[in-house]
Amino acid sequence: MTNEHATRRVSQAAGCFWLRVLLAQLVIATCFVGVVAAQAPVPNDDIEQRRVLHTNETVTSSTAGCTVQWKCVDERLTGKCIEYHNDHWFEVTPTNTGRYFINISAQRCRDTRGVQLVVLTGEPCQPKTYQLLTCASLGSQDDVFVTLEELRAGQRYLLNVDGYLHDFCSFQLTMSDKAQGVPALLPPNVASVAPTVSPLVNLQWTLPDSLASISRFRVLRREVAEFRATEQNNQPVQRTTYGAAGVAYSYQETLNKPGRYLYQVVAEGTDNQPPVLLQQRWVAYSKLMPMQRDTSLRYLRVPLGQYKTGAKLSVVATDAASGRVMGNRQIIKQKKIEQMSLLPVVLLQQQGVREVRVRITQTYGPGQPPTSDELTLLVPAPSSSQ
Repeated sequence: MTNEHATRRVSQAAGCFWLRVLLAQLVIATCFVGVVAAQAPVPNDDIEQRRVLHTNETVTSSTAGCTVQWKCVDERLTGKCIEYHNDHWFEVTPTNTGRYFINISAQRCRDTRGVQLVVLTGEPCQPKTYQLLTCASLGSQDDVFVTLEELRAGQRYLLNVDGYLHDFCSFQLTMSDKAQGVPALLPPNVASVAPTVSPLVNLQWTLPDSLASISRFRVLRREVAEFRATEQNNQPVQRTTYGAAGVAYSYQETLNKPGRYLYQVVAEGTDNQPPVLLQQRWVAYSKLMPMQRDTSLRYLRVPLGQYKTGAKLSVVATDAASGRVMGNRQIIKQKKIEQMSLLPVVLLQQQGVREVRVRITQTYGPGQPPTSDELTLLVPAPSSSQ
């Protein structure tokens, strides 16, 4: 091989090397730009660039990357309904006076919580002129609607959509004359439900006379940690040969694992009749028996008899009223140990804690999901000698 050939090969190799470096840098730059773009807020993060909605037009948006223009909001209007974290703005102007629905669907969120909606009248970014029409915190990623009664033709309305407790959500939004999904109504407080050791759930409801056009009922269920509810039952309205609707209905099922479940009974009918939420109810199923109230207790005790020796358990105790964590222990179940002393009763009494919710999570080997049980322990009232 001549020196000329060797020099040419070295030059070719060097050229290929630097070409590969250049291509790698282009790929990295492209990926970087894609990441930045994915995190960039939507233009209507700025109220001056609010997005205009038209009746029955569905738009897709996202709370990711959005920030709050604090001079344009007034938390005193919404109270505890909403805490602003990553909001953005829309505007609607109905062409006809009447009832409309804000339909929120196809939510895809980082957390469970979903989005929040505030509807206002007034001048953009002039909170002193705002009047609140409605505020809804969804708390899940279900398809829901918010009813707006008697909107005026030609009146501008401002919509503010925020991620619930800073949740990052993409979603679809429609202002329509037809409702889609479930009414956006807050469920009962999950902390108020007492656990039961029975897996049997029995729902009963009646059809009001005012809902004559209803044609069917849907029973939805969502575990507290799940994103969306699933349909468990769908049954038609029963009618006599004379066309009269039946009044009483029921549904029964057996839960196959412990948890806290929200049940919703939704009545649906024609397009002119929006879905009606007839019942919302939490059911807490636990395989653990709650401890009995005992004024002689020095410690609240957690039953462990159902777990096998060597079971890996995580025990988390919270104040049932506030959700504040009171204790957290990791243990391995020992032979012949049926109970575990958890928290000093006197300390709980001094802090005004009346009920303690305990969640016991058992972990298994690789690839196996953990399982959890819950129970509520009652804190004895202080005795007269204390």
